[in-house]
Amino acid sequence: MTQPRIAPRIAYVVSQYPASSHTFIRREVDSLRRHGVDIRTYSIRRPAPAELKAPEDQASFAETGFVLPLSPLALACTHARALLSRPGAWFRLLRLATRHRAPGAKALLWSLFHFAEAVVLARMLRADGITHVHNHFANAGATVGMLAARFAGLPWSLTLHGISETDYPAGLMLGAKLEAAEFAACVSWFGRAQAMRVTDPAHWHKFAVVRCGLDLPALPAPAPAKGVRREIVCVARLSAEKGHLGLLEAIAPLDCTLTLVGDGPMLAQIEAAVARLGLTGRVRFAGRLDEAATLAAIARADLLVLPSFMEGLPIVLMEAMALGVPVIGSRVAGVPELIEDGTEGLLFRPGDWADLRRVVARLVEEPGLGDRLATAARAKVERQFDIATAVTPLIDRFGK
Repeated sequence: MTQPRIAPRIAYVVSQYPASSHTFIRREVDSLRRHGVDIRTYSIRRPAPAELKAPEDQASFAETGFVLPLSPLALACTHARALLSRPGAWFRLLRLATRHRAPGAKALLWSLFHFAEAVVLARMLRADGITHVHNHFANAGATVGMLAARFAGLPWSLTLHGISETDYPAGLMLGAKLEAAEFAACVSWFGRAQAMRVTDPAHWHKFAVVRCGLDLPALPAPAPAKGVRREIVCVARLSAEKGHLGLLEAIAPLDCTLTLVGDGPMLAQIEAAVARLGLTGRVRFAGRLDEAATLAAIARADLLVLPSFMEGLPIVLMEAMALGVPVIGSRVAGVPELIEDGTEGLLFRPGDWADLRRVVARLVEEPGLGDRLATAARAKVERQFDIATAVTPLIDRFGK
């Protein structure tokens, strides 16, 4: 007798979900569900209240399963049941967890935490009838997801986003993760090349370019043509890799203002640089904003600049392009795949603040240039980065 086909039920696993910086994951989940894919979301940690300001994030929180926090008694009982029922698999998983790590005693301790969490997550996956496990980001959450899938006997895959996944310590285990994965979705061709760099060619067929995307009908209407553009916005975490200090240096001699949206560990240094460069009154710190307020801040601006040293495929550039706001980005990673220089935006040499000053000055001083770039940029987003079509490769891979 032919066995009935089990409908796929996909687990999306993230270190922390929902999060204000992970709205693209929520959009992907929502779009897959609209296509009829059964998606269940899981988070290793519960997000802080600050991550749950948007109604959409509150709704995602209500339907997400959380591994942590967990009482010591519940953790012990889960492992006791697993050890008694499947001792061989339990010890094999422990061995894999303690080997899939960076060197050192601290990394060994963390590997034990990952092992403990993975057994708990595996129990949740089996209870929910999951048939496939998918992680976003090749980080510690992916380690837990990979281990849990192994213990539950389920196929596992992941999405690669940026250069941080090739940095230490995640980069040490990236090759092993990719070889263990059934497939890897890479948000850029650059990211796919990095996956190929750390794996045997026998695995390259598993790596597909799957773009992040925007829910275009849900966005505000594109901004009207403006001509002269002097109000800059930069939306990014205030951390070293985002290049804020260089942006300040670049705009100091120009006739423009800057709004910084975001928070992070470099706030004090950036504030000091604003004072040192005589930019007080021209630079506004908006702090961390929710999704709607961030989009409104972008739409109000004349142009958006992202001066990063490293990126994946920046959603904020994509959002500005969709909103009709001209963009400037550095030539790193997937940014040139999003922006064709001189056609859909302007690019500059990363870390070259004189070059950044030159391209910002072009948009400030050349009336009409920003409008031409914004029109072409919006058209490109509509063609290539609409989430309704961007998820198609995932649907095929998940076997709906």
